[in-house]
Amino acid sequence: MKNIFNQLHSEEILNRIDKLSPNSKPQWGKMDVAQMLAHCSSFQDIAMGNSFPPRGWLGIIVGRFAKQIMYNDKTLPHNMSTIPTILIADDRDFETEKEKLKQKIIIFQNNGPEKCTTHPHPFFGKLTSEQWGKGIYKHLDHHLKQFGV
Repeated sequence: MKNIFNQLHSEEILNRIDKLSPNSKPQWGKMDVAQMLAHCSSFQDIAMGNSFPPRGWLGIIVGRFAKQIMYNDKTLPHNMSTIPTILIADDRDFETEKEKLKQKIIIFQNNGPEKCTTHPHPFFGKLTSEQWGKGIYKHLDHHLKQFGV
């Protein structure tokens, strides 16, 4: 399974982000391309330990059992629910959000697994740095596929 901490996998994601344009249209979902980039950037903030959304009751009850969906080679289902604090509904600037996300991915990858947050994921709970690395890759891959790249 691919992992954002792997240099080649990180470069692949960055190259796919560069293929997006302000006119990229989603194949599913409600977010436009700039909102999706901001959403992914907000998710990076959680993994980097810069944001600490609270755990919801549903995640506390079933999160540890559902965790395996993030750590296998199956694609994520379309229109999955998301962490409420990273649901982006306001207008965003495409170029700003694109560069912000790319920089966060580069910093996260360069910092390596040892600098990954130890704070629990808001839904899945406690994750290892390897799980975060695989989960970040899978989340980014899901949203890039959403926009056809």
